[in-house]
Amino acid sequence: MKNYCYNAEINMYEYRKTFSYNNTEMLKLTIIYPQISLYNLQAEYKINTRINMDVSNFKRYAKYLFKQAIKAYTESQNKGYPFREYEAYMDYSITYNENCFLSLYYDKYEFTGGAHGSTVRASDTWELCLGTYLPLNSFFRPGTDYRHLLINEMIKRAEVIQNQQNIYFDDYKSLIIKNFDEDSFYLTPSGITIYYQQYDIAPYSTGIVEFTIPYSVIGWRPNC
Repeated sequence: MKNYCYNAEINMYEYRKTFSYNNTEMLKLTIIYPQISLYNLQAEYKINTRINMDVSNFKRYAKYLFKQAIKAYTESQNKGYPFREYEAYMDYSITYNENCFLSLYYDKYEFTGGAHGSTVRASDTWELCLGTYLPLNSFFRPGTDYRHLLINEMIKRAEVIQNQQNIYFDDYKSLIIKNFDEDSFYLTPSGITIYYQQYDIAPYSTGIVEFTIPYSVIGWRPNC
């Protein structure tokens, strides 16, 4: 076991900012994000650079939303209806941090005055000893048709859930295939979780859909 990179020390930080125009709050921005500490400073730098880049991109996007909020506010004033304050929220969750692997996802939520807000999820996974960014195919033996394996497992699990709860679109099986995204995964203690964005395979009320495929099915598990 490589004790120096078995897991990462993680500190969470919070960034808040309120954007105002004409003495009226237009947009509330909240970002909750991690910073990683590792024995290998180069690996630490790689991971934190990626996180900080995503945080900076969201801050930049919030400035765009602020401009859109001003337009909506101006229109509401001209037409005499109330303005609903915009919101942008980014929140990281650590899903795995042991056995020399780190995996996380972050949800980006925005509310722009409609019936409800929307959330988009993204995720990253690293090997901690060198700070290597890991794609989905790195967890399968070369030549494995992992896409076929994962999709079949997800459809089997979705069938059981649909029969019990009816929470997906009627054509969920074809949508599981069509909207499968190799970047949409993260590690957990029990397996690899594949997720689908809002509306990908189910209505808004269902939210982001997750399927956890056990490591026993995958034929691999995290290990230093």
